[in-house]
Amino acid sequence: MTMRLLGPASSLTTATVLAAGLCLAVPGAAPAGTAARHPGGGHGHGDCAPSAATPKRQMRADWIASVVNIDWPSKPGLTAQQQRDELVALYDQAAARGLNAVVLQVRPTADTFWPSDLEPWSRYLTGTPGADPGWDPLAFAVRAAHERGLELHAWFNPYRVAMDTDRSALDPGSPAAQHPDWVVKYGGKLYYDPGLPEVRELTTRVILEVVERYDVDGVHFDDYFYPYPVAGQDFPDDATFAAHGAGFPDTVEGRADWRRYNTDLLVEGLDQRIHAAKPWVLFGVSPFAVWRNAGTDPEGSATQAGAETYDDLYADTRRWVREEWLDYVAPQVYWNIGFAVADYAVLVPWWADQVRDTDVQLYVGQATYKVGVTPAQSPAWLEPGEMSRHLTFNRDVPEVDGDIYFSAKDVRANRLGHMDLVQADHYSRPALLPVTEDVPGRAPSGVHHLRVHEGRDAVRVDWRAVRGAERYAVYAVPGRRASACDLADAAHLVAVVADGSTSWTGARAGATTTYVVTALDRAHRESRPASRTTHRHHHPTKGGR
Repeated sequence: MTMRLLGPASSLTTATVLAAGLCLAVPGAAPAGTAARHPGGGHGHGDCAPSAATPKRQMRADWIASVVNIDWPSKPGLTAQQQRDELVALYDQAAARGLNAVVLQVRPTADTFWPSDLEPWSRYLTGTPGADPGWDPLAFAVRAAHERGLELHAWFNPYRVAMDTDRSALDPGSPAAQHPDWVVKYGGKLYYDPGLPEVRELTTRVILEVVERYDVDGVHFDDYFYPYPVAGQDFPDDATFAAHGAGFPDTVEGRADWRRYNTDLLVEGLDQRIHAAKPWVLFGVSPFAVWRNAGTDPEGSATQAGAETYDDLYADTRRWVREEWLDYVAPQVYWNIGFAVADYAVLVPWWADQVRDTDVQLYVGQATYKVGVTPAQSPAWLEPGEMSRHLTFNRDVPEVDGDIYFSAKDVRANRLGHMDLVQADHYSRPALLPVTEDVPGRAPSGVHHLRVHEGRDAVRVDWRAVRGAERYAVYAVPGRRASACDLADAAHLVAVVADGSTSWTGARAGATTTYVVTALDRAHRESRPASRTTHRHHHPTKGGR
């Protein structure tokens, strides 16, 4: 985030500063060519005992949904300035809540929130499919997020074309209108047929258009691949199977395997092509949380859910984790602790088992939208502390690297004060984002020319920009020196400074304090620390003053 200085330097007195001389690498920092986190997290710190209450690294995000104007824009047809103001308000809310990322839906129904060469403008901007809103929402969205120290993950729906079946309402220039044979009706909506190679290539090209043009930090899918099954309706892909199903038997099981194969092709291909374009861009999926029930497959979770991603959405999400086609998985564990058919306390450990010994990070999708809403699925959702209890539970599951809340409007609503509790109980300190594995390069070099200036009530820490640094972490450790263990968690982390700023200003400490600054690159690898310690000198009064 951009940090504002408290007036000119001449209005501050430069404190006596001494180098603390740390020679240990910051816990969690990556030595050359490595990424220092355990598979699936960043919790190991040698002989230190970091506090689970103040984790140093954690994804904290909310979803900002654009489909049917769930979160943003609040309605179609707003002016560009109104749309900008609404988005900035959601970003400011996220930053104020202690979040460090947003997941913004930019392709809700085969339409876009940027001037695409491949697909039309989204109807959710102007109310008219294909109508130019007169500005580039995605360019603004990326810039405004980064100014506030937020990562932006661009959220795409891969196959949904329309929320109804009216083909005449499609933009005439859209691929869906120009290739009607690519589009099927199912469950009252229009979808691209995932079995067509042309469709998978279109989806991939649209996503790469964003990755290559914009400084996004991630590419994100939710739970929609093949659509959720509708009772009494078969997904109409007989002709596609006849044309492209070679090698799969024409049976129910064969068709299901072929559909999963199609989804695998999309996911594996995106993993390769996104990272070939920009290795640091994350690729993540937030699936329905039940891969398979144990009653269907003994390797599934001890649940009795009415849907299973493997069988119903033809998404073998467990395989994607095992193959490491994803950088992160964020299962939508949208049930309370103790819910009999799908218990939060059962599903989170099951997913932890899946990511263990892989490079895939685990975030938990949280059902903020259920809190304080009646009629409630369970009485637990009418308790202010249910969401905070989820995060407390996660502390005992070291593979969990963070949470994503659905959705931004529910974070803002703060029903029952539940987000106040989450913030007080879990987000009292900032957090660095988890290290991204397998990104070429090394951690940045350490910060130089670190200076601390103390005023009457404020302290300002300045440093020289480090090549390759995207962010800086600022720690304030009481006393004359900072040990490696002092930096092992976020207990002393006071700020994560982004958007090119090389200064931080905060309240002056009441005692001798060692300020530590580290640099972080696009993969969130942390440099060795630089430090300065403040010492106050008491001067005798003069002339009876």
